[in-house]
Amino acid sequence: MRTKRTWFSGPFAALLLSVALLTGCVPRPSADIATTAAPYPQEEKLPYEQYQEKELKEQSRFSQLEEQLFRDQIRGCQLDLQYLLRHPENFGISSAENLFAPISMDAMEENRQTRQQLKEELDSFNPALLSEEQEVTFHILQSLLKTEALSEGLELYYQPLSATIGIQAELPILLCEYSFYEKQDIEEYLALLDAIDDYYKEILAFEQQKANAGLMMSDACIDHVIESCESYLLVPGNNFLIDSFNQRLDLVADLTEEEKTTYRQRNEQLLEESFVPAYQTLIDGMKKLKGTGTNEGGMCGFPDGKKYYKYLIYASTGTSYGSVEELIAAVEQTIQKKLKETSAILKEHPEFGSLLETSQFRQTEPAAMLEELKTMTANDFPPLPECSYTLKDVPKALELSLSPAFYLTSPIDDITNNVIYINHNPQYASESLYPTIAHEGYPGHLYQNVYFHSSDVSDLRKILSFSGYSEGWAAYVEALSYTLDNGLDPEFGRLLASNSMAILGLHAYLDLAVNYLGWDRDQVAEYLSQFYEDPGAVSDAMFQAMIENPANYLSYFAGAMEIQNMRENAEKNLGSRFSSSEFHKFILDMGNAPFDVIQPYFTSWLMEQKM
Repeated sequence: MRTKRTWFSGPFAALLLSVALLTGCVPRPSADIATTAAPYPQEEKLPYEQYQEKELKEQSRFSQLEEQLFRDQIRGCQLDLQYLLRHPENFGISSAENLFAPISMDAMEENRQTRQQLKEELDSFNPALLSEEQEVTFHILQSLLKTEALSEGLELYYQPLSATIGIQAELPILLCEYSFYEKQDIEEYLALLDAIDDYYKEILAFEQQKANAGLMMSDACIDHVIESCESYLLVPGNNFLIDSFNQRLDLVADLTEEEKTTYRQRNEQLLEESFVPAYQTLIDGMKKLKGTGTNEGGMCGFPDGKKYYKYLIYASTGTSYGSVEELIAAVEQTIQKKLKETSAILKEHPEFGSLLETSQFRQTEPAAMLEELKTMTANDFPPLPECSYTLKDVPKALELSLSPAFYLTSPIDDITNNVIYINHNPQYASESLYPTIAHEGYPGHLYQNVYFHSSDVSDLRKILSFSGYSEGWAAYVEALSYTLDNGLDPEFGRLLASNSMAILGLHAYLDLAVNYLGWDRDQVAEYLSQFYEDPGAVSDAMFQAMIENPANYLSYFAGAMEIQNMRENAEKNLGSRFSSSEFHKFILDMGNAPFDVIQPYFTSWLMEQKM
C-alpha cells in the first residue's frame, strides 16, 4: 500500500463524519479574558505598476500551490475522494493513491516532511500581494502548520480506535453511504471491503508500537473498543451492509440483472470472508494487548501526555486563547455566566422547574423539525441555495456504538443531496431531538456545509476541516434553537439554552481537568457533587468519556464559546445597528478556519460595521 501524501495527521486526518455530541453540567469563574485580536497588518505597497506585476505573479503562484495541495489531499485515499468529489474527473483526478488513509509511523514521518516542505514554500510568499481570499488561506495554512508542529515526536500518542468515534465505529457508516454512480464505484467499494482486514492489521501493528512504548490505552478503554467491534460481527444474510448495497445497486443505470446478481454475490462473499473477519481480527488483537496499558487516568498520565494533549487542544479547538491556562479560565468564566443566567430565570419563573421534564417542542417528528428550522433560518441567517436532505435511521446493529445523530458531509461539487442519521437507541430517548436536529441540520452542519461549499472560494478551502469551527458553530446554533419560535415559552427557551451550554461547558471543563490538570475519579466525583446529589454513576461515566476521547467535548464548547464571545462583543459595540444575519454571514463566510485566524478578521469586520 502506497503512503498517502498529506500535510497533517492525527485529528485532521479523521474520517469525514460530523458526529453529534450531547450533554453534561459546570464550575467557577476566573479572570476576564479578552479574545479580540488586532487585524492583520498591511504591508507598505510598491508603486502601482510594479505592485500590479508582482501581485499577479504572486497570486498565480499561490493558486498553483492551492490546486496542488487540493489534489494531493483529495487523491490520498479512496474514501476521501469518494466523499469529497462527485466528479473527480472534472478536477483532473482519476484515482486515489490508497484505499484507506495509512496509519503507521512511516506515513506520519512522510506527512511531517511534507509539512516542512509546505512551510518553506509558504515562507516564500508575501501575503500583502495575495488576493483577500488567498490571504485567508495563507493564514489558515500557517496556523495549521504551527499547530501540527506541536505533535512532532509524539506521533505514537495518536489513538485511531475509540468506542464511538474511532475508525472502527465510523467506517461501516461510510461504507453504507458510499455512492454508486457507475460500475467503477461498485468495484472500488468491493475493493475497500476486500482490504479492510489488512487495514485493521495495519492499525493493530500501530497499536502494538504504542504498547511497546508504554502508551497503550487502559483495559477499560480496550473493553469498550472490543464491545464496539462486536456490533459488526454481523449475521450473514441479515446485514445492513447487504441491504444498503442492494438498494444502491438498483440505482445504477445500465446494469443487467445478471450483473446485479454477480455484484450481490461478491458483496455477500466479501462481507463474510473479509469484513466480519476484519472485526474479529481487531477483537483478537486488542484482547492480546490487554494488560499492556498502565495509565488508568487522563492523557497527562503518559510521559509526554500533557504535551500531546496541548496539541490536541489547539488542533481540536483552533482556539484564539494564547495558553491552555487562559482557555481554562475562559471556560470556567463562561460556565459560571450561564449558571447565573439559569439561576436568574428560575428565580423569576420558579414554575419553570416543573417544566424541565414535561415541556415539549411544537414539532415532534424529525422531518417536521427540519422544515420548521429551515423556515426560521430565513430571518437570522443568510439565504441558502436549494438543496435536499434525507433522514435515515442508524442501523439497529450500530445503535450501541454510534452517537445520537450525525450528518454526512456532501461532496463539494454536489451539495444538493445531504444525509442525517438519527440513532433510536433507547439510551438517547430522554434527550431532546429538536436541538439535535438543529445541530445536524438547519442551521447546523447541513446549512453550514451547503452555504460554504456554494461560495466562491478555492476548492482547497472547501475541504479543510477544523472541528472547533464546525462543531462550535453547530453547538452555538443548537443552543440558539431553544430560543426560536418553537412552541416553548420564550423565557423557558432562554433557560434551556443557558442550561444546555452550562452542561456542555461542564464536559469541556472536565475534559481539561482530567487530561491536562490530572484529576482522578475521586476529584471528578467531588466536583460533580456540587451539581448532583449522588454523582457516583455520572462521574464514572464522565471520567471514562474524557479518557477515551480527549479534547473531543472541548472542541464543541470552546468553538461555541468563541462564536458567542464574538457575537456579544458585536452586540455591545454595535448596539441597535447589530444584525444577527450579518454576524452569522461573517462567521459563515470565513468558513472552516481556526479562531486565531478568524479573530483578526472579526476585529476588521467590527470596525467596518461601526463606520
